[in-house]
Amino acid sequence: MNRGRVMRDSMMEHELNSCFNNLMVCGGGSRVIYEWRDIPMELLLRILSLLDDRTVIIASAVCSGWRDSISSGLTHFSLSWCKNNMNSLMLSLAPKFTNLRVLILRQEKPQLVDNAVEMAANNCHELEDLDLSKSFRLNDSSLYALAHGCPNLIKLNISGCSAFSDTALAYLMGFCRKLKILNLCGCVKAASDKALKVIGDNCSQLQSLNLGWCENVGDAGVMSLAYGCPDLHALDLCGCMLITDESVIALANKCLNLQTLGLYYCQNITDRAIYALADSRSRRNQVYESVKEQGLRNLNISQCTALTPPAVQALCDSCPSLHTCPERHSLIISGCLNLTSVRCACGFQSHRQVNTH
Repeated sequence: MNRGRVMRDSMMEHELNSCFNNLMVCGGGSRVIYEWRDIPMELLLRILSLLDDRTVIIASAVCSGWRDSISSGLTHFSLSWCKNNMNSLMLSLAPKFTNLRVLILRQEKPQLVDNAVEMAANNCHELEDLDLSKSFRLNDSSLYALAHGCPNLIKLNISGCSAFSDTALAYLMGFCRKLKILNLCGCVKAASDKALKVIGDNCSQLQSLNLGWCENVGDAGVMSLAYGCPDLHALDLCGCMLITDESVIALANKCLNLQTLGLYYCQNITDRAIYALADSRSRRNQVYESVKEQGLRNLNISQCTALTPPAVQALCDSCPSLHTCPERHSLIISGCLNLTSVRCACGFQSHRQVNTH
């Protein structure tokens, strides 16, 4: 895969060099190109697409023409490579890169504080994809700033931002109604039933939500999601130990496009929830006879020790995309020793082949 990328980059570099040589010879019409600072913005942005984001910052300081071209043309930017001065860089760059649609500020160690996010929110109003994961030093003022400055967010990752409150998250969700992907993993204080109700009331387009290890999430919150976000494709509830069968039943009945569900360590889940998922798949096939839906494709029920083999086998039989075989392994049952007899269709086939030899 790396070899393919090298070859692709080499071809693009050759193409750009040829284009630049033609511009120097032909002058691009009436304009003669003698130096790199004279090249058109379109070509400059294609050149910059070959560079890493650190080099783009350097390029923006070459001359005012380059700075203006980059400022108006740059739409995707990441500072995840920055180990020490991310906050200062963000304060400096946000007023320049005002047309950003994707901004990645993922950190290995916490650097960002609220004034950097506020600067981005005040200047980058076209943002659709924002990653603030592991920003342990951020507080509620960041979410309030995003609510007013970035209402067009489609994808937001604030996993690990443990200082955010549910009040601030609920406020943000009232403005960002276009959200489709939201990662709240580890946001223990922010992800509460109160906040999830606001998400259910406002974010009807939501397709993917990660609530992993949000220990304050209960049935009321998950049921609000099920009723308000019917297009959910993926939901991670791993470690949400308060939820019961009621949450899963609501999801089974209302979220008919659900393909990925994480229930790791949700030990209040019983066979009743699993049968509801299986029945939902059967009812869906009756309604959509012309289109055979695949149903669940990934399910993690590790450490759900109350489940029994008949219920899980019934679900496995009704969802042919759930696999226990090592090659595909999309039904994860680690820690459930009583479920080792559950097999997918592939597993039954290989079991029969072993027995016939």
